[in-house]
Amino acid sequence: MAKLWDKGYEINSEIERFTVGRDRELDLLLAEHDVVGSMAHITMLESIGLLRPEELKVLLAELRKIHAQAVSGDFVIEEGVEDVHSQVELMLTRKLGDVGKKIHSGRSRNDQVLLDLKLFTRRQLKLIAEDVRSLFAELQRQSERHKADLMPGYTHLQVATPSSFGLWFGAYAESLVDDMLFLQAAFRLTNRNPLGSAAGYGSSFPLNRQMTTDLLGFDFMDYNVVYAQMGRGKMERNVAFALASVAGTVAKLAFDACLFNSQNFAFVKLPKECTTGSSIMPHKKNPDVFELIRARCNKIQALPGQITLIMNNLPSGYFRDLQLIKEVFLPAFDELRDCLRMTAYIVSRMEITPHILDDPRYDLIFSVEEVNRLAASGMPFRDAYKKVALDIEAGKFSPVKEVHHTHEGSIGNLCNPQIAALMEQVWQGFNFAQIEEAERKLING
Repeated sequence: MAKLWDKGYEINSEIERFTVGRDRELDLLLAEHDVVGSMAHITMLESIGLLRPEELKVLLAELRKIHAQAVSGDFVIEEGVEDVHSQVELMLTRKLGDVGKKIHSGRSRNDQVLLDLKLFTRRQLKLIAEDVRSLFAELQRQSERHKADLMPGYTHLQVATPSSFGLWFGAYAESLVDDMLFLQAAFRLTNRNPLGSAAGYGSSFPLNRQMTTDLLGFDFMDYNVVYAQMGRGKMERNVAFALASVAGTVAKLAFDACLFNSQNFAFVKLPKECTTGSSIMPHKKNPDVFELIRARCNKIQALPGQITLIMNNLPSGYFRDLQLIKEVFLPAFDELRDCLRMTAYIVSRMEITPHILDDPRYDLIFSVEEVNRLAASGMPFRDAYKKVALDIEAGKFSPVKEVHHTHEGSIGNLCNPQIAALMEQVWQGFNFAQIEEAERKLING
């Protein structure tokens, strides 16, 4: 099969296998985005006189059919075809003859893959953001449901002061708000149009880059064409940092849940269907799902480093090194989405143990409450601290198991509505509707 860059000579089949790598497999994830990008590009080409109106009409009609194939999962990259871009152009040429060969005017596979990756990534960031929002909602529901249920707080894995399940669930909810800010920043950096940068140095055709920017629903373009190409790898690395931030929150939650589910803690009980047994110990209900979530999220937290090491110290311009980023980057979204959905499922069904602090082993957890009570009644804080410490050493400390915390963010004032308002504010800042409307117009005509 002839290549887009064919110069009339054969290349070694092993060299071809090595250089193509997993591109054909991974490019299936980009197929619908490649088609949408081509629709915008040829609409612009017609506006500057490089396509006739009747040519644009038949090309758009055929591209819409290919798009439907890509969405339904019927699109294939044939044996011998290098990538998705080559396959789409081949399908158009088979159907329309020479008209199909005109769609590449004014662009390179360099800016074509840049565009495909941006369209893919902004779609995936929307899906991740939706899943983060769903997990956030489950955590907030559990926080409100269990705001009066006390549990031990720890420092250095030593019993410290009273906490609550309301605080515990709510803490992870608020962490996701910050993670969502990272996602929004990554989304804004992604939502810039590189099309028209060609091989990285622009084109002698009078391209209308603002037109393709508007047609594709981008906020604005990567203006400098050299910088557009320098964005390959940088965009993926920035997005990877945002994914890693979400993954860090989920991994920590998974670790807590595994710890609190163990018999020595017994603070929570995981749904039976989310645990597995032992081949020799009939009593075991292992938290395998959360253990795998933890491991997968830790793997995702390594992603920025992987991408950095692939792109590190490359000068400006395109290099084939960048192809390998797709292999670690594209699958990461589904991996994180799996973890988010599994976590939301378990959190919504997790049972907590009530009255944990009734157990005498936690009596000393109320020592700070006693110090504060004495200080509030007028005793200097250091004197109150010393009195309680001496009572504990003498075995005379008798706890008052009552907690009265009222300040913002404390056991008695979780501020969940304020945290929910923060999340909604961040969510509204994405402006997904602009993109959806732009793509809908292109696809439906």
